[in-house]
Amino acid sequence: MKTLKNIPITKIQRASKLVQTGAKVGVNYLKYYGDKMVNPIADAKERLDESNATDIYDSLKDLKGSALKLAQMLSMEKNILPQAYVDKFSLSQFSVPPLSAPLVMKTFKKSFGKFPNEIFDNFNSEAENAASIGQVHRASKDGNSLAIKIQYPGVADSILSDLAMVKPIAMKMFNIKGEHSDVYFKEVEGKLLEETNYLLEIEQSLEVVAACSHIPNLKFPKYYKEWSSQQIITMDWMEGIHLSEFTKINTNQDLANTLGQALWDFYLYQMHILKKVHADPHPGNFLVSEEKKLIAIDFGCMKTIPEAFYKPYFELFNKDILEDSKLFNNKLLELEILRKEDTKEEVDFFTNMFHDVLSFFTQPFREETFDFSDPNFFDKIAAIGERYFKDTRTRNMNANRGSRHFIYMNRTFFGLFNLMFDLKAKNIKIENFKSL
Repeated sequence: MKTLKNIPITKIQRASKLVQTGAKVGVNYLKYYGDKMVNPIADAKERLDESNATDIYDSLKDLKGSALKLAQMLSMEKNILPQAYVDKFSLSQFSVPPLSAPLVMKTFKKSFGKFPNEIFDNFNSEAENAASIGQVHRASKDGNSLAIKIQYPGVADSILSDLAMVKPIAMKMFNIKGEHSDVYFKEVEGKLLEETNYLLEIEQSLEVVAACSHIPNLKFPKYYKEWSSQQIITMDWMEGIHLSEFTKINTNQDLANTLGQALWDFYLYQMHILKKVHADPHPGNFLVSEEKKLIAIDFGCMKTIPEAFYKPYFELFNKDILEDSKLFNNKLLELEILRKEDTKEEVDFFTNMFHDVLSFFTQPFREETFDFSDPNFFDKIAAIGERYFKDTRTRNMNANRGSRHFIYMNRTFFGLFNLMFDLKAKNIKIENFKSL
């Protein structure tokens, strides 16, 4: 794969790159208008999506940082984005152009005052894989095989300006209107800034490993604080294939069930016992080892779940509350989904919308075991989401609904559900985490 000798760092450089991309998208639309005059509209639209997805991704993969991280987050929104965008943006999870060897060496020395070969016995200057915030190199020390994650230069400094540039796009995509919008963007901004703090990631990683190592069929790398810094993380090299690759080739249903149970237990244990969760459940953060164990890596994005949010949020999973209109209404008020100043039309609309969504979304939690390979379950959720997302009333009303904590909690659950579906995991014991 082609390597990058530099990354646009300044606000002007990064804005110019996006302007260039906008011009390409404009040309694609001109081609589309001509295409649909002589070809079926559906085919022309599909070609437009493919062209736009390619041009946008090509720009973001060179920018890296929060711009590319946004693409990674959007790649999980399979019910919102056209498939062409999902396919392209999914590459941001673990396959983007890496930094060139000289830039890697310069970045490493800036952190430690030494080049990698002055610290490690061996260091491969060619990246093994690269993602949105950093890339991974292989090294060895005293007979141990190590993974060295190196953050791209300028990533942390560009987050605020990047978010300012993409904010209008995101607001339009998710129908976020002026009032209350800053609360949500501050939540995303804070999490992205945390992800560039590798010293914080080390502490979070050690915390998760210590708390969750007892979960069956789950493995973690060992982390080395002495060889880590604000921009560098050193951990054990873990042999395995990405979960997305495993799901494409696996034909062993028992193994899929075992890995699915480990994944489910890992997340439910974090949510209910630790009240803190790994809020970035995409396939690039999980491997399957040769011993058929699930390996969890990359704990840069951790979401603390405040008690004031935790209690009403999970009470909505209770069938008795879902079926009691008064109790249900009270929980929606606690979670800021409804507001005291809402009109009757707004109360009725958002109450019905969230009741429909939650009735299906929480279905697994009302059963002892659940079949996550059932496409009907996911199709129903997708259909409800699409129906309300396209409803003109949703766009006409102030749709900024819910506590800011919903952003990463919902992202976690939908990401987890998608991973479980990709695994085709069956007979998953929902409350198994309680007996671990």
